[in-house]
Amino acid sequence: MIHLALQEKLQQAVLALLPDTDVSTVLVRPCPEPKFGDYQTNALIGLAKRNQLNPREFAAQVVEQLDVDDCCEPVTIAGPGFLNFRLKIEALSDSLVGAAKGEHLFYRTAAEPRTVVIDYSSPNVAKPMHVGHIRSTILGYALAKVFRLLGHKVVTDNHIGDWGTQFGKLLVGWKEHLDKEALGRDALAEMERLYKLVNTACDEDETVLARAREELVKLQDGDAENLTIWREMIDLSRHQFDEIYGRLGVKFDETLGESFYNDRLKGVVDELIDQGIAEESEGAQVVFFNDHKALKKHPAIVQKSDGAANYTTTDLATLEHRQNSWQPSEVIYVTDGRQQLHFQQLFALYDRWKPGHGMKLNHVWFGAILGEDGRPFKTRSGEIIRLSGLLDEAEQRALDAVSKKNPDLPEEERHDIARVVGLGAIKYADLSGNRQSDYVFNWDTMLALVGNTAPYLLYAFTRIRSIFRKLGAESLNRPESFALGQAEEQVLAKHLLRFGHVLELVIEESRPNYLCNYLYELAGHFGSFYESCPVLQAEGDTRAQRLALCNLTGQVLQTGLETLGLETTDRM
Repeated sequence: MIHLALQEKLQQAVLALLPDTDVSTVLVRPCPEPKFGDYQTNALIGLAKRNQLNPREFAAQVVEQLDVDDCCEPVTIAGPGFLNFRLKIEALSDSLVGAAKGEHLFYRTAAEPRTVVIDYSSPNVAKPMHVGHIRSTILGYALAKVFRLLGHKVVTDNHIGDWGTQFGKLLVGWKEHLDKEALGRDALAEMERLYKLVNTACDEDETVLARAREELVKLQDGDAENLTIWREMIDLSRHQFDEIYGRLGVKFDETLGESFYNDRLKGVVDELIDQGIAEESEGAQVVFFNDHKALKKHPAIVQKSDGAANYTTTDLATLEHRQNSWQPSEVIYVTDGRQQLHFQQLFALYDRWKPGHGMKLNHVWFGAILGEDGRPFKTRSGEIIRLSGLLDEAEQRALDAVSKKNPDLPEEERHDIARVVGLGAIKYADLSGNRQSDYVFNWDTMLALVGNTAPYLLYAFTRIRSIFRKLGAESLNRPESFALGQAEEQVLAKHLLRFGHVLELVIEESRPNYLCNYLYELAGHFGSFYESCPVLQAEGDTRAQRLALCNLTGQVLQTGLETLGLETTDRM
């Protein structure tokens, strides 16, 4: 809030000196070293050089034009032209008063909301969701929540894999080897068994492979029996997917699978050929990127030699549908890093097919989850870990910890706390690191009550809630001002003011770990404040102001955690 006001005033001061300048890059950021100030900008240095001006002299001219006396101490110039801003206590107080009155929570919603489409999770029909789906699901949902919190319109789309060559093998398995009782107990496990059984048989017997191809062709040609079985596979799969999503608290606006775009695929290929974008190569239709340095050696196939479409064709049709249906300013795909080349090809191809489409196409990729041996995270027998089992284990481990710590809590309450803490621990461990890095899955680390973990932050929130339980029926007074006489009060207040800036950074760079780090630091600042500044023992205005600081910290913690997709609990 304050940093945006400072930024706007700074941009106005620059425009007064350089009227035709693009000031969108003239930004104010939190100062990394508190001894220099609270906020800082280095944008004037580059701006001065581009205009052949002396950076420090230009900075001095900007300061003369800058009117921030209402909220800042005199602005200082450092080095070759940095500007440092230190907030007045009165400005801090005013912002806290507004938040305490419910006027804001240190962030501003967008004056011009954007429409953003986010594609995440995307499991395959007839296969259980496994640990590999957790990152896309949690990361995509967290990004959607931050965009929405800041007032943007978001369309979330779960692009499930419900079409392709695997269904020929599945249809053979269904017709020849189906165990209906097993299907009733665990549909995805039974369909996975059928696929593995027939896939192995195809490798050993060409007649089985021929039957699988025949069943696939019948499905693609609209055979009634095969379509009925295929639809049942999708319904059973989606039912079990929805159970997982329900446990994770994840929702989608749309679930448009690959099959939704089948009728458009031939038209896409025809248009690419007609526009001279695709050309025949060894019987296939291929797009070459001769004018694209990074893709010059990586042509994209849009139609295979047998006439079939592929992922690229389907993704082009999907992107076209999203543009026509929602007119988004940005489309975000959340997948693992192995798909980087595919999305580079897709975006370059779409730019050629639909020049001037005006959308930002963004591949938000992430690294792998590793076991403690540094290899991909699997069971001891080498099997991929099913997501449902992972969530069960998270809740059980959290329940053991809660029962040991608070054995007197009613069983139902212990189970509820375990669910919040266990699932929150998995989500937070995934979100708190650099998404592009691999991370090691370690139960002890993610369930620890110390360090940058969900249990630590959830416990910090319960500590704040316990303060207000002690108040009983006593009403919470809204202070007319905040004195902020102690250093720890000022540090906490200034950190609260940065909430909105961090949220903006999250959507700018698609990095929820910025919010995780902010909340972790917030909990630390609150701990220092609470140890140094008596709250319930204080009296009069000081007591009211400190209680209000506690309440605002609790609100920001809860809002931040819920925006990351974590529930909170009043007790642990």
